[in-house]
Amino acid sequence: MHDHGLAETSTSDIAVAAGVSRGALTHHFESREDLVTGAIEHMLERVIEELRAYSAHVAEGTTSSDELIDYLYRVMSNRLYYVTLEYLPEARHNAAFRQRLVPVVSRWHGALDLIWGELMQRYGMSVEAGRDLLNATMCLIRGMIGQTILRDDPPYYRRLLEFWKASVRAQLSGAETAKSTSTKPLDQDKSQ
Repeated sequence: MHDHGLAETSTSDIAVAAGVSRGALTHHFESREDLVTGAIEHMLERVIEELRAYSAHVAEGTTSSDELIDYLYRVMSNRLYYVTLEYLPEARHNAAFRQRLVPVVSRWHGALDLIWGELMQRYGMSVEAGRDLLNATMCLIRGMIGQTILRDDPPYYRRLLEFWKASVRAQLSGAETAKSTSTKPLDQDKSQ
């Protein structure tokens, strides 16, 4: 899908790329939609495993929020979101395909929300605020990647990422301040 687009990808092409006969392919997948859904599910599961591993690395406390955003941008711009841009229009107009994809994408978002919540607690944010911040980050990244199709302007995208990194640092700084003031003993507040 990434290399030729969904519209130009046939089951014959997929069989050749996979090194199997078309008959073997259709034995495992009843329709092109089943095959594409399976490929999307596999891709999303692989990315979730990578994000879990990265999240464990962040738990060691050596990763800045800037590094996290750079990592997310690399993950999303390395085929993942470009493939998403291929299947979204088909899902919009093909109800049967959409019904196959909804549970796959729901599992993806559920896993992301768990990872985001755990990850951002390490930065001092509440689970809900952390999820919101990282989901907003993902929305920004998706929009930027979508724009790259018609706007080849790496300095522009770097500026946007730097702006967003500063915004995230400010949010995290605010979370740390709120956390430290909420844990002060009551007597300490009165004496100041």
